[in-house]
Formats: sequence, C-alpha cells, structure tokens
Amino acid sequence: MAIDLTSDLSTRKAFSEAMTEFGLRDKRVFSVAADSESRFGAFRKEASDRALNLGIAEQNAMSIAAGLAFCGKIPFVSTYATFLTMRACEQIRTDIAFANLNVRIVGTNVGFSSDWLGMTHQALEDVALMRSIPNMTVLVPADGAATYRLVEALINYEGPAYLRIRGTAKEPHVSCPEPVVIGKARKIRDGTDLTIIACGRLVYEAMVAADRLAQEGIKVRVLDMHTVKPLDEESVLKAAKETKRILTVEEHNVVGGLGSAVAEVTSAQWPVPVRRMGVEDRFGLPGKEEDLFTFFNLTSEHIISEARKLYEREASS
Repeated sequence: MAIDLTSDLSTRKAFSEAMTEFGLRDKRVFSVAADSESRFGAFRKEASDRALNLGIAEQNAMSIAAGLAFCGKIPFVSTYATFLTMRACEQIRTDIAFANLNVRIVGTNVGFSSDWLGMTHQALEDVALMRSIPNMTVLVPADGAATYRLVEALINYEGPAYLRIRGTAKEPHVSCPEPVVIGKARKIRDGTDLTIIACGRLVYEAMVAADRLAQEGIKVRVLDMHTVKPLDEESVLKAAKETKRILTVEEHNVVGGLGSAVAEVTSAQWPVPVRRMGVEDRFGLPGKEEDLFTFFNLTSEHIISEARKLYEREASS
C-alpha cells in the first residue's frame, strides 16, 4: 500500500492508488477512459495492454466496457460524473445493467468539487439516475480511505456498480473502527435523540455537527451511508425506532438521492419525521467549493441548525 489511509486524501488519489494496487494484481481488471486517463494513476502505464482511452466518447466507453465484462473482464470506466451518468445513461441501462454485468462506473468531480466549472460539470443528479436503474449498486464514500476499500471490494463484487467520488482536493479523514462493507452503514457516532444519515463529503460535517450538539446535551447518532443502493434498511429502521427522528445530508439534489431512499423506507415501515438536507432541486453554480457549501446551506453549522429544529420540534410535540 503506497498511501496512508489514516491521513487526509483526495478520493481521486485514493481511487488511482487502489486501481493500481489491485488492478495490477488481477489480470481481469481493465481501465476504460473517456479522455480521462489521469484518473487511473500508474495503472495506465504499468498495465498499458489493459488500459483503453476512447477519447470524449462516453457512450462508446460504456458499450466497450460491457463487451469486456461479457468476456469475463472487470472494467473500470471513469470520467466526470455528469458525462458518464447522463450522456451514456442508455448504454449503462441497456448494455450493462440489463445483463447485470460486472462493470464499475466511477464518476469523478461530483458536486461542488467541480467548483468553477459550474453546472455542466457539477453532478447533483447522478445518484438519482443510477439509483433508478435495476441491478445497479450505488456507492458514495466519505473519504479517501473508504474509496480505497470500496475499490478493493468491487474487484470481486457481482453486478454493475456506480462509485461516486470527488476531485483532487484532500478530504478530511473520517475515523471509524467499523470496516467499509458494501451494503452496510457505518456508525460514526452513537446517540439516542436523533440520527444524522449522511454520505460522501458531508459525513465529516455531520460528525463535526454531532460533536457540537453533544456539548448542548443533544445526543446524535451519525451513520455513514456509503451504500445508497442497496440501502442498509436495518440500520435505518433501527435509527427510526431508537432515535425517533432522522436528518439526511447529501451533496446532491434532495430529489431521488439518499434522503429520498431513507424516506421511502421509513414511510413504508416505521414512519418518523425525516428532514432532507441537500441541494433544493436546482442546478449548481460556479464558485469556490467552500463558498458553494455555504451558499447551499450544507456546512456543519447548517446541519447543527436543522438538527436543533428537528429535535426541538419533536421534543415539544
């Protein structure tokens, strides 16, 4: 292992390191780039016979990846998430998911990590799109370490999967003794007053918020829901029963993402108040990443405010 998984890492760096380490070990692994070879790190040079670059042709990349998977290979396809999940959505659905092929779709620079590139590159709808496709697994790691472990797990995972990662900036490390297992949420903090369910970069912000709220006497459980599909319904229902109120937080449109998935489960099986935090059904804007989190009300301070309101409203009812 060439990186320290306890340090702050960019998810793209973690992906390229994992791709190189595990891909070089397993001759079934191929990289498929759409003018995006840099995502694959040293793998593209050390395994050049298994590294394909299709240029700016995401639809072709998906169909070729499907062909590789039909032949028993494990292709990882990567470029900007907006172009993979939107431009090539038909190929993902028809060529890959319908046949339940072992293709790994790695969408990068999601959300506000595309900062100044604006709405054309800021994927805020990708989870909803991928979540709606049958057979598709949807993964949103909290940090570099989780990204690394999910890539490792995907080598021998059955079926298509979408891995949603951010850009080249370092992400705060989320310390948790629980392992990263596809389909199983990690409990970052325990509490009995309410539960924050988060994914991606906002797991760290949720953790910070929970620590601050603990100082006020509000005991908050924090779940890292790195697998949005299949959702860990057991952990969601346990939280609903034990803490009686849930706040979801995601760097994504509130329509169709993590919050929607959680609300679907609770409304059908154990109704409790669910407040969804995310981008309120609008497009992104160009700007500095930290300014965008503030503008869209997705910082630890905003999480604290919403958690307080949810707790106080239900406590008084």
